[in-house]
Amino acid sequence: MYTTVIIEDDPMITRLNRRYIEQDSRFAVVQTFSAAHPALFWLRRNPIDLIILDVYMPQMSGTELLLQLRAEGVDADVIMVTSANDAKTVNDAVRLGAVDYLVKPFAYERFRQALDVFCRRRESVQRDSFSQDVLDHTLFQAAAPTPPVTPPKGLQSQTLSRIEAYLRAAPETRHTSDEIASHVGLSVVTVRRYMNYLAEQQVIGSEMDYRTGGRLCLVYFLRK
Repeated sequence: MYTTVIIEDDPMITRLNRRYIEQDSRFAVVQTFSAAHPALFWLRRNPIDLIILDVYMPQMSGTELLLQLRAEGVDADVIMVTSANDAKTVNDAVRLGAVDYLVKPFAYERFRQALDVFCRRRESVQRDSFSQDVLDHTLFQAAAPTPPVTPPKGLQSQTLSRIEAYLRAAPETRHTSDEIASHVGLSVVTVRRYMNYLAEQQVIGSEMDYRTGGRLCLVYFLRK
């Protein structure tokens, strides 16, 4: 089983990432951190297999933390999970050995693909020698390109990720706009704009709730 650490300052995204990872029996989340310094202190003393790492964090950025880890000989594989999509950040992460880079928001299937690629590479390096075919189809075969989901103008990727994280934390529950707004700290009007976008993308569905007496209420739910 591959030991995994999540370093992410947004607790809702941390819960979502943990939920994704724990759906895969090959992995176990052993620690989560919301800032870089405690993560660095712990990782110096505890060898692990995989780090799920955000870029935008207090104390130091994810790429600065990755640079420090490499300088100190921490060789855990890293999957970046972040809203940072500028060329410098991506290139820095790749140069420092990130094995995959996921731009928020993304589908669960893309996260699972990143875990699959990690596992194939880990399994392949157990060999005594390599043929060119093995190299081409394991170590150097990149994950199939998946274009990042870019919300339309006026919608923010981080806000969209927070809403999705809240919904995925209770995937069987029906949610009203008021409930979502209260949990993610947005106005009801703003939440409805994001929910309309998620409905257009077939991420969520909606239906009328008639259990509120004479007042009709629209509720949202995750599509399976």
